[in-house]
Amino acid sequence: MNINDFIVQVALPEHRVFAEEICEEMAESAKARGTGIAKRSPEYVAGKMIDGKAVIAFHHDGSWAGFCYIETWSHGQFVANSGLIVSPKFRKAGLAHAIKEKIFELSRMKYPKAKIFGLTTGLAVMKINSDLGYEPVTYSELTQDEDFWKGCQSCVNFEILKMKERKNCMCTAMLYDPATQKHDVAKKFAEELQKKPKLYERFMQIKQKMIIKKKPLILFSLLFK
Repeated sequence: MNINDFIVQVALPEHRVFAEEICEEMAESAKARGTGIAKRSPEYVAGKMIDGKAVIAFHHDGSWAGFCYIETWSHGQFVANSGLIVSPKFRKAGLAHAIKEKIFELSRMKYPKAKIFGLTTGLAVMKINSDLGYEPVTYSELTQDEDFWKGCQSCVNFEILKMKERKNCMCTAMLYDPATQKHDVAKKFAEELQKKPKLYERFMQIKQKMIIKKKPLILFSLLFK
C-alpha cells in the first residue's frame, strides 16, 4: 500500500456522514497515545466539511482513510490545522504527510496572511510540520485566544499547562509565519541573482524603471518571459 492508493481532497458537505466515525477514531487515537485532544462533536466536524474548511482522504475502495480541519483564532490572525487523524489500517503509507500538505495549502489559500501553528507531542507530525516550513517557537508566540486554550482542558497534561502558566507543557509549539517566509524567499532570490551578474544587472534595471513609473514589480513574469 502506498500514497497512490488514496484520494486526498477538500471535504464536501456530503462527507459529513463520516463525522461520527472520525470523532470516534480521534478519541481512540488520543487514548492510545496517553494524551488528550480538544474534543469535537460530530456536528462540529460536519460543520467544517460544510464550510470547506477540512480535508478528507479515502482509499480507492471507498473507505474513509484520514481527516484534518482548519480552526481560526484571534480574528483570523492565527490558523491551526487540527484533528489530524489517519485510520489505523491505513497508517505507514505516507497519508498523514499528504493530508497535512493539503490542509496547509487550503489554509494558505483561505488565510494567506495568517500565522499557521500547531501543538503536538508526535515526532512524526513535527517532522511533517518542519518540512512545510514550521519552526519551533515558545507558547507566547501562539494565539492568546482564551477559547483556544480552553480546548486543552480535555488533555491529560492540562494541569501541567496551568502550573506552567501556559508558558510551556508536554507539547512542542510550531509556527509558520508567512511574513518570515516571504522575507526568506526574497533573501534567497537576491542571493541567487548575485551569482548571475547579467541577470542581476537586468533585474536592477527593471526594478529602477518600475520605481520611476511607480508600478508594481512582478519579478518572475518580467525576468523569465
